[in-house]
Amino acid sequence: MAKNPHPVDIHVGSRVRLRRTLLGMSQEKLGNAVSLTFQQIQKYERGANRIGSSRLFQFSQILNVPVSFFFDDMPAEVGPVPREIDDANAGADEETRYTRRETLELVRAYYQIKDRRLRKMLRETVQALAKADKSE
Repeated sequence: MAKNPHPVDIHVGSRVRLRRTLLGMSQEKLGNAVSLTFQQIQKYERGANRIGSSRLFQFSQILNVPVSFFFDDMPAEVGPVPREIDDANAGADEETRYTRRETLELVRAYYQIKDRRLRKMLRETVQALAKADKSE
């Protein structure tokens, strides 16, 4: 009888995939960095295989994020979520929002802008547009 992956393993794997994709890194390249095959990386990213703490630490170093990144935005079905956090995320499917192709393309293009001043201006413009759209 096949055992279903635990929701935490699925979430952590999806966060590995998110960060790897944002960096434009292939599964093969990540696998080579930790002496694994790309198939093993696929299993981790799907949550089919659980990621051990030492491996998670390696991923955090290679992907340049704190270990806590892999647990950010944990879905409510994994455990109780304080009401104020749940209310702040109402209606927003974080995983879907961050892994859409348009989001990834936007983030990659943003970081291709070398001038920090221009990046700041772009960020402020987008924030102003989002605020104006919200108030309509």
